[in-house]
Amino acid sequence: MSHAECVYEAPTGHAIAAPTGVVHLIEDDVSLRTALQRLLVSEGFVVATYATAGDYLLPAATKDPGCLLLDLHLPGCSGLELQEALHDHPDYEHPIVFLSGAADIATSVRAMRAGACEFLTKPVDSEVLLAAVRTAVGRDVAQRAWRAGQQQARAGLASLGRREKLVLQGITDGRRHKQLAAELGVSERTIKLDRARIMSRLGVRTLPALLRTVMIAQSGVPR
Repeated sequence: MSHAECVYEAPTGHAIAAPTGVVHLIEDDVSLRTALQRLLVSEGFVVATYATAGDYLLPAATKDPGCLLLDLHLPGCSGLELQEALHDHPDYEHPIVFLSGAADIATSVRAMRAGACEFLTKPVDSEVLLAAVRTAVGRDVAQRAWRAGQQQARAGLASLGRREKLVLQGITDGRRHKQLAAELGVSERTIKLDRARIMSRLGVRTLPALLRTVMIAQSGVPR
């Protein structure tokens, strides 16, 4: 299948509520690809299908959350090779559910260590497959929400003035207003005003929320 023949299908009718996200199905076996697509669409998923890893990387990356339902053995670039290549193409990254025609413990371990959500062996039970896809899509939705919150937190921290950053560091270190005032050569009232401005700029109202915001800004995206 060429890029021009890539199939993108959404569910029809109104009986099934569509999960949030797109399933990118990469499978070279036409009959299996069609069967999987029909199964996923019948459950309300939006599905984009590709015959090779290259077909997946040719069009512009989508902004929607989703997952990859990825065959391990593909013509040209294998599923594992695509998984590795995606680290250099973050716009195309989504949680991966692997499909393999044979149980291969070493390969499945390698895939899982590299961040795959699930490694399933064909023929796969439909309910097991659907559960894995739902989990993977849900993970992508959660990760994207985390990234959005992290960007907002980092922007808030970057907007702080020099003394405000020192005050925030002191707060996160557990120092009291009196200690900070003495260290910075200002009054306790000034420290309290700085703290109020910090919390306002970060959009928080409580100390736990403030500490969590700092933690989010400084951490990586959870897997």
